[in-house]
Amino acid sequence: MYNRVVAGKDNGHRNGSCAHQPSQTLTEEQAARIFAGMNEVIRAGEEMRKLRTEMIKMLAGSGWTQEKIAQLTEMSQPAVSKQVTKSKLSDSPPPMDLSLDQRDTPWLEGRLWGLAEEISEACYDTARCTRYVNALARGRKRFTPQNVDELRRLVEEDLRLHRSLLPGSHRDAYDQISRALDVPSKATSGTGAATSPGSPSARRTLAAQIQRDRLRGDS
Repeated sequence: MYNRVVAGKDNGHRNGSCAHQPSQTLTEEQAARIFAGMNEVIRAGEEMRKLRTEMIKMLAGSGWTQEKIAQLTEMSQPAVSKQVTKSKLSDSPPPMDLSLDQRDTPWLEGRLWGLAEEISEACYDTARCTRYVNALARGRKRFTPQNVDELRRLVEEDLRLHRSLLPGSHRDAYDQISRALDVPSKATSGTGAATSPGSPSARRTLAAQIQRDRLRGDS
């Protein structure tokens, strides 16, 4: 009898009856975190595609050739032509003002973003704003009032900590942007919206690049 019991135990071990049991399924919180990460990437990709389409329309409306647009966007010329044709069938937006001194909120947020990018590049290892700049660029953070306030705080801190390294034009730009953000323009209201053509995303992107170019020219 004893031998049969022992033999049964041995067979159980050999047949894997005591093998490691699979763990339970993902918790709802774990699944939510996984999908949140995926959704961030997907959302950022969709927003970038929309922004690229808007930029193509704007450049085409300004007289840029489809060949040049295709070269810059790394798209095929037929793909660019298709988007340009679509834009001609719809209402073409008015030309966008590219002067730096504009007071609508998306434009000012873009200028702040561009300033933060310049500070991040100049003081990458020590800049307080670097992580925030990267999160905005990759779509992990959005331009909410709270996030813009936090970016302002980080930029101001970097300007104070790296005063000896950064040109005075960086502080001047920040002071101008900050004052304007504290006093909303009529362009942000419903009655003034027509004075600020382009989506908020497009305006931020353009303002950021123009601000960076201006700072580099002033350095």
